[in-house]
Amino acid sequence: MSAVPVRAEPNDRAELVTQLLFGECYHILVKQESWLQVQLAADDYVGWIDFKQHTPVTPEYYAAWRAQDHPRALDVVQAVSDATTKIPLTLGCRLPFFDGMNVRIGERDYFYNGTATNPTAPPDAARQALLLRKVGLLHLKAPYVWGGKSIFGLDCSGLCQQLYGLVGIQLPRDARQQIDHGRPVHFVAQAKFGDLAFFDNAEGRIVHVGMVMDEGQILHAHGEVRLDPLDHNGIYNRDRQRYSHKLRLIKRLLPE
Repeated sequence: MSAVPVRAEPNDRAELVTQLLFGECYHILVKQESWLQVQLAADDYVGWIDFKQHTPVTPEYYAAWRAQDHPRALDVVQAVSDATTKIPLTLGCRLPFFDGMNVRIGERDYFYNGTATNPTAPPDAARQALLLRKVGLLHLKAPYVWGGKSIFGLDCSGLCQQLYGLVGIQLPRDARQQIDHGRPVHFVAQAKFGDLAFFDNAEGRIVHVGMVMDEGQILHAHGEVRLDPLDHNGIYNRDRQRYSHKLRLIKRLLPE
């Protein structure tokens, strides 16, 4: 499936905490009636999925999946297919064991005819920044969805996790976890494209994250994915003519 909801409790009405996108793996922690509590292999996030959306794989496949970084889809919308099935997928979905033509999910091979990242290429800061800028701008106007990480609905930390995943950097799922990664940038004037900016609430809890863009702007998900001015106070919302988020810290993850 292209996107499976992962919920806080074993209930269709429960809070959406994240999503399983096409090509991701997980392991089962608990079985409860028609629900499975799973832990995502990429970021260790835990939640509940409907067993009807479960696709089993062998232990050997799971181990091989974890042992490598898989290419990701670069088209906003694309599909994989075989003789009987066509599955839609979106920008950032993993392409397990992609050989330039086919991906493998469990025991089935699917044809993929879109563009993809190349995780085996030597690290290159300029290329990472170019790709981050391109795919970041592709997300503009994507709707905000709490717990989402698809271009058709995502939250602030889901956006940053997906963007950095496309350049081979795996981040945790939540902003409060992401702030522990990278190197501190002490002043907004020293911020560079690709830095992550974190924002707190009145109690000091990290509640928002966005990616620094060019010319003092930030790309973030707030109602929709948007570009807003960033300064030492925080994010200034042009539409509302006021600050929407208070800056706490900026971190640099890209190599110098």
